[in-house]
Amino acid sequence: MIAAILAGGRGVRLWPESRNQHPKQLCKLVGNKSMLDHTIDRLKQADCHKIVIITSDDLLDSINQLVNKREDRDQIQVMSEPEGKNTAPAVGMVLAQYAQLKDEVLGIFPADHHILNEHVFNDSLKKASLAADKGHIVTIGVQPNRPETGYGYIEKTKWEIGQIGGVYQVKSFYEKPDTERAQAYVETGRFMWNAGIYIGKIGVLFEEFRKHLPEIYAVARKGYDTYKQSYAKLPNISLDHGIAEKSDRMAVVPADMGWCDLGSWNALSEIRPADEQENVCEGHDIIAMDSRRCIVKQGEKTIVLFGVQDLVVVETDDVIMVADRNKCQNIRSLTESLKSMGREDLL
Repeated sequence: MIAAILAGGRGVRLWPESRNQHPKQLCKLVGNKSMLDHTIDRLKQADCHKIVIITSDDLLDSINQLVNKREDRDQIQVMSEPEGKNTAPAVGMVLAQYAQLKDEVLGIFPADHHILNEHVFNDSLKKASLAADKGHIVTIGVQPNRPETGYGYIEKTKWEIGQIGGVYQVKSFYEKPDTERAQAYVETGRFMWNAGIYIGKIGVLFEEFRKHLPEIYAVARKGYDTYKQSYAKLPNISLDHGIAEKSDRMAVVPADMGWCDLGSWNALSEIRPADEQENVCEGHDIIAMDSRRCIVKQGEKTIVLFGVQDLVVVETDDVIMVADRNKCQNIRSLTESLKSMGREDLL
């Protein structure tokens, strides 16, 4: 399998760790490795023989620096988008580069997700590859453990694909629901979170682009150089909306793999153990006294909490952010306010 990693996003809700020139995928949010390094390692362990990283022109130097420090750098190719155009044009760039490898399976993965159970992840990829060989485009659906309103959902049918087992036809994709609808989804047992992972043969993906995104297909079939030169004219559309929601070849592998997209600081509580007071601490020197339900990401300075609750505290080289934990999803508005104040130096 060729693994394409989408690494052009910004991760605004993880400010101040995530910045314009050092976004989420380059941050060390878990342990001492960047999220992108974790993703590459995971895919190499899953026997992906070639890694293609798709980023933006303004992040190209940073991504290249990360890759050049790796011992497996000769197996990694970096592509960059001249401008942000969402995920479908980004995938089209890989198709344009590898159009001749029609029978090769291509996997498409976000750069900034965390997976606790890599054994389950590897097993899911094997099932997805088998289904892809039979002409399906396969997504890995995350088994939900709560009625989450921040994710899209996938509904599976009861019909398995061929003799593979554990791979089902997709009935439909759904946008982020309200709380009541999310609860109903979870109770049926048919719905999974959409993790944005897709696996299919390059030839099959090309055919689906021809059917559903002919503007991108027409340019991609002319080759990589022409594709990049024509990038500004391509539509701005996601792979979800452009292909997955329209294709009749979609299949899903349900997987309980300890998945988290680390979309906000609250997500650290999903992957890090909490102390007796429900505090989640990432760092080597954090002291929490008479404090509850706080999330702390330490840099270098000792952080002491005393008599507080429901806070997020994040320390970087130049900023210390203290925020109400219940407002983590609104950090984007904070960054917009800083921009309007002329504090682009903090972004």
